[in-house]
Parts: sequence; structure tokens; C-alpha cells
Amino acid sequence: MEQSEQKLSVKVVDRRDLTATITEFTLQHADGEALPSFGAGAHVTVETPAGAMRRYSLLGSGSSPDCYRIAVKREPQSRGGSHSMHEDAQIGTALTIGSPENDFPLKEAPSYLLIAGGIGVTPIYAMATELAEKGKDFQIIYCTRSADETAYLEEMRSAFGNRLQIHHDDGDPEKIYDFWDHFEEARNMHVYCCGPQPLMEEIKAISGHWPEGRVNFEDFKPVEIVRADDLPFEVELAKSGKTVRVPADRSILEAVRDAGIPTVSSCESGTCGTCKCGLVAGDPDHRDMVLMDDEKDDFIMICVSRAKDGNLVLDL
Repeated sequence: MEQSEQKLSVKVVDRRDLTATITEFTLQHADGEALPSFGAGAHVTVETPAGAMRRYSLLGSGSSPDCYRIAVKREPQSRGGSHSMHEDAQIGTALTIGSPENDFPLKEAPSYLLIAGGIGVTPIYAMATELAEKGKDFQIIYCTRSADETAYLEEMRSAFGNRLQIHHDDGDPEKIYDFWDHFEEARNMHVYCCGPQPLMEEIKAISGHWPEGRVNFEDFKPVEIVRADDLPFEVELAKSGKTVRVPADRSILEAVRDAGIPTVSSCESGTCGTCKCGLVAGDPDHRDMVLMDDEKDDFIMICVSRAKDGNLVLDL
């Protein structure tokens, strides 16, 4: 996490399975103290038991929370985030989290369209809860593969009634929800969308004629950290003299952490700059969204970037 960011010590006080792959965790302050308030759309960065940093949206009302609730989907290709939470974050487990941050805040508008896909429902559920409490006009479209894979299905039906529209596509591309009727004409409303990349790309494509700022997205994975054609390479750590092998399916940060070498990180998605490291030698494949062009010869973000060809020497 960023060194200036407040760290909170919490413990898991409850966990429940929402679907076969999604589990909700309830966190309370380890010392019983009050937790910082937050607005709908906020997230916290959680240091998983495996040491990975992952961002999870906060559920529920954030005005004076006595606990935080997050929902975590077990990803098939997990590299220490969701797998670690599902396997190791049991009731009583101590965790370190950052204070709430909000890059996806609700803006004032006459009405709202909330679009959720899969686990992307977590910030959307929080937004709908806040809008309902304020008596605002809103509609939710919640898309999943099947009822069995729909987290909070009955809770949301009970809370939001006919303001909630559920759509299951059974994994069939021919059954994907058609959003065009909602976007054909730009409306005096704000749209909030969170879900898989294909869903967000579709909404971006059909809303290009809307005024800027009306359609908003939450994306915790703006960078493809591991790609199918990635190859293993080695990094030499100039300060310690150690050499660490980076497998094709691991980041530099993860490989260094696996080797027992302390690292500092926060987003682990190439957007925050916390893991910025001096580049001594080598041909880097920069994949971050932080470094300026004039920095790329001297620095690298080790959470997402790799070597283009050969090995790297880092100032670690």
C-alpha cells in the first residue's frame, strides 16, 4: 500500500457463501474501534493472507459503519488474491486493509441507470441502497449467467422490487441482454456500470453519443497483467545481488514476493505508482498507466510490467 495511506487492522467476523464461487466477508476493526465512513461506490485495498493486494468494493451503507462487507469471487486463474481469501480468510483471521477510497462516486442526477454484470454487482448494490434511502429515481439491470450464479438475488429483489431487472444468458452469446433501447437517445440521467470487460466495452460502444460524464465505469483491472504469450525471464536485484526467476504466469512483484523479498504495493494493477522501481538495465515491456514517457528508461512498475527480451536488472 502507499506509505501515506492509512492502514487498518481488521478481522474476519463472518463469512457466507453467496454462490458456488462468490463469498461475502464481514470485517470489523481488530480493536473494536469505529471504521471510517464511505460513500456508495467506494472500495478498500485488502492485503490477502498470501500477501497480494486486491481492491474490493464495499457493500451496504457507509455513513457510520460498524463493519465492512466485501464479496470476493474465486477466479480460476487466481495468483494469490481471490484464492487466498477463499481458502485462508476464515472467521478470526486478521487482515490489513487500506482506508476507503472512491473512484466511482455517485453524482447528483435526476435519475440513474445502474448496470451490473456478475461480481460487478457489489458497488451497484451499494449505490442502489443509497439511492433508495434518498428516495431517488433509479433502475438496475443485473446480468448473470444463471440464477445460481447471481449473488444477492433474493435480497435485491426484496429491497428494490420492480426497479430491478434480472437477465440470465445461460452462457449463450445469442441471449446477451440488448442495451440499445436504453442508450439510443441520450437521456438526462447518469449511468453506472461495473462488470466483465465485454459488458463495459459494449456499454462504451453504444453510449459514445452521450454527453461526457454521464456514463461511468468501475474497472479494477484496466491492465492485462498476464498474457497468453508471456514468457519467463529473470530479474537481477542490484542491491541484494539476488536473481529471481519470473514465471510466465506471475508478475515481477509476485515473483520477488514469493522469493521472500519485502515489497511495497497497493493497487497491483498498474495504476497507483506505489511499486515504482528503478530500472538499471534491460528492455522493459511497460504495461502500467502511470509512468511518463521520460521516466520509462529509468523506472518500471513491477506489478504489471515485464521484460520484452532478455532479463532485467532492478534497483532492489
